[in-house]
This record gives sequence, structure tokens and C-alpha cells, in this order.
Amino acid sequence: MGKLATRRITRKMKCSLDLLRLATVAAARAGEYLRTVRRPRDPAAWTMKGQNDFVTQADRDSEEIIRGILLSGEPGSTVLGEEFSPDASRTGLVWVVDPIDGTANFIHGFPAYAVSIAAEIDGVLQAGVVLAVETNQLYHATKGSGAWLDEQRLAVSPIGDPSHALIGTGFPFKHVDLLPRYQRQFARVTPATAGIRRAGSAALDLAWVASGIFDGFWELVLAPWDVAAGVLLVREAGDVVTDLSGRSVEAEQGPLVAGNPAIQPWLLATVTHPDDA
Repeated sequence: MGKLATRRITRKMKCSLDLLRLATVAAARAGEYLRTVRRPRDPAAWTMKGQNDFVTQADRDSEEIIRGILLSGEPGSTVLGEEFSPDASRTGLVWVVDPIDGTANFIHGFPAYAVSIAAEIDGVLQAGVVLAVETNQLYHATKGSGAWLDEQRLAVSPIGDPSHALIGTGFPFKHVDLLPRYQRQFARVTPATAGIRRAGSAALDLAWVASGIFDGFWELVLAPWDVAAGVLLVREAGDVVTDLSGRSVEAEQGPLVAGNPAIQPWLLATVTHPDDA
């Protein structure tokens, strides 16, 4: 490799690490806020964005904290956030932010919710963090440098037999018209595996795939902010992540199937049955 190519790679790695550091600071600050804020247990304080889709003042405040840190650290960048800017531009440096992934869990005190922040440049993921708020565990990755839980490098699950696999999933609770299709998929996956788990936070589900806790994961409808950081974690850990057609994905709207290199193809084939077309 020539000196010029080496310098370019070094600059790219430094850029990704700088973005990761900024995302880590923003996630940590939002996590501190969420661990101390009073949960809005009265439904009168919840705003319904859509069917079974709630937002609270804590979501908005968390996103404001994150936005302030990211835009201060990278002036001229864009924040694509679930609450305030879901239709922001996707060109240049874009931060894809979910201030609380798992709002229903947060409201009810179920300890599976996360802050998810990813940095993409012209649509390509460069850095991402998923902070498990209740445990203060930080999953993080940069493009080409692996995936990590705090200081421990993550690796794919070694399980190759579906009958030994633990699979994560998400219900189409916002799109109940998809329930019959999902139920058919569930009925095929369940008897062929060691079990299915649904925690209610896609960011954590994908972090658990990257950690080897889950051997695979699928969901029919996800938003860019649900998956941005998790997709990078999964890929950098050595797992595979695609849509239902088998196309590799970045941070985008739609279905997602992830898993280790042995389980992901099996799971993809199992959930894409001709009867569900």
C-alpha cells in the first residue's frame, strides 16, 4: 500500500473516531438525564404520534440535549432525529438519532431502552453508539474498526444450527395490518429455534446480535433512527444485515433481517416464504 493510500485511510479513521467521541459524549449526557428524570406514568402526559406510538417530554428533552452537543461539535452537520427532524437532508455529515429507543419501556419502567446515535456521510455509516440506559453499557463501532461493548471487542455468535439459536424480533405494533404476515413468520421460526425474544428496542436487539447474545433478529417495519447505529454494530462484529430481498442495508426505513453468517441466511429464507409475498 502506498503512502498516499495509507494517509487517506488514517484520515478516515481519525474522522470516524472524532465522530464516535462526539456521539459518545452526547449519548452519555442524554443517558444521565434519562436516569434521573421522573417517568411520565400518567397517560395524560403522553402524546400519540400514531397507533401505539407514544412520545413524551423526556423524548423531546433527550433529543434537544443530543442535538445541542452534536451541532456544537460539528457545526454545519445535520441531525435526523425521530422527534424534531424526521425529514432532514441525508447529504453530507448526518447524525441519525433516536433519543429513546423503547419509549413504551421507558414509560412503564421496563429496563430495555436505549439512546442510539449514528454518524453517516453521504448515506454511508461511519460511527455509531447504542447506550443501554439502565445498565450504562455503551456499544460502539466505527467503520472498519470493529464493534465494542465498552472496552471489550464484540464477535459473532458461533451457533450455526437454527435449533440452537436464540432469535430476537419486533412486533409490527404500529402497523397492525402486517400482523397476519408476521404471525405466519413467527409460526415458522418458533418451532425451528431455541426461542424468540421481543424486548421492544431494536437498537438493543441489534447490539445483542453484535454481542452474540442473539443469533439472529428480524422485524418488518423499522425507521432509520431505530437501526442506524445497530446496523453498523452488527456489520462491524462480523454479522450480516439485509432487507427481505437480501440487499445490504444502511440506515433506512423498512424490514431488516440480521444474524451471524450461518443463521442470517436461514432466517431470511424462513421469513420470506412465497405465501407471504
